[in-house]
Amino acid sequence: MNALTRIWHDGRRAERIAYAVGAALFLSGTVHAIVLIATGGSWLGPLSMRKAVTFGLSFGLTLASVAWATSFLTLRRRLRNALLGAFTAASVVEVALVSTQVWRGVPSHFNFETPFDNAVSMTLAAGGGVIILTVIGFTAAALVEPGPDAPSLRLALRAGLVVLLIALATGAVMIGRGVVAARGGDPQLAYTTAGALKPLHAVAMHAILVLPAVAWLLQFTRWPEAHRMRVVLLAVVSDAVLTAVIGVESFTGISPLAAPLPVIALSVLATAVLAGSGIYALSGIEPAVRFPRVSVGKARGR
Repeated sequence: MNALTRIWHDGRRAERIAYAVGAALFLSGTVHAIVLIATGGSWLGPLSMRKAVTFGLSFGLTLASVAWATSFLTLRRRLRNALLGAFTAASVVEVALVSTQVWRGVPSHFNFETPFDNAVSMTLAAGGGVIILTVIGFTAAALVEPGPDAPSLRLALRAGLVVLLIALATGAVMIGRGVVAARGGDPQLAYTTAGALKPLHAVAMHAILVLPAVAWLLQFTRWPEAHRMRVVLLAVVSDAVLTAVIGVESFTGISPLAAPLPVIALSVLATAVLAGSGIYALSGIEPAVRFPRVSVGKARGR
């Protein structure tokens, strides 16, 4: 618990703002979920309140994850604040606009029926572009700058950001396909073609939390860094396999639940190994081990 409270107290101002905003967005998704359940609304379709639920929960969790994970990177203060500030603002805009359209009872994406709806759709697309650019900036810093001293944590951060970029690129493809179909006069096709890539988008989105979390937990153990690296490498490989399998299924139009048995088995195995890596890291934690301050950028006054 002390390590978790330190994440807040040791965080820079921009990071604490991102944590608070992320919590608010997550709460928004939770409230919409309660409303959806209480009203017996549909979980399917472009008009479902499910979109406000998933956007709130996903953006809230992703924003907090990105703020925490990138706190370990070596970045100049102004650049860090600019990237994280833009990511935070874009996340708020995405969730707010989607929620607004849900309450208006109209689709939030691929909706060009009125000038307002057109502006919302274009703003959502622009917000996605801002998020992609900020993650590219963070990824470039992770690949070029020294980063944390622990190689295992450095690998987890780099892999998590790369997979997050895959998720965002998938989202961009979804938007591109949908806009083409909607502009062509077939909005239903827009939702169908974009929706086919949702599994990949969802699975890849949260590697930025899972992989760094495994490496972070390992810092509480007395295991040597070489052993920690092997555990993180196993987690990274299993996440890559899972992402690749879901990606192939998504782009070929195969539902993950309707895939051939060997493919399903591979997905289940990769998921089990990834989860097992986290459980194994938790099992090795010793309360007496003091977690090192690995936020290199902050330690160097940057």
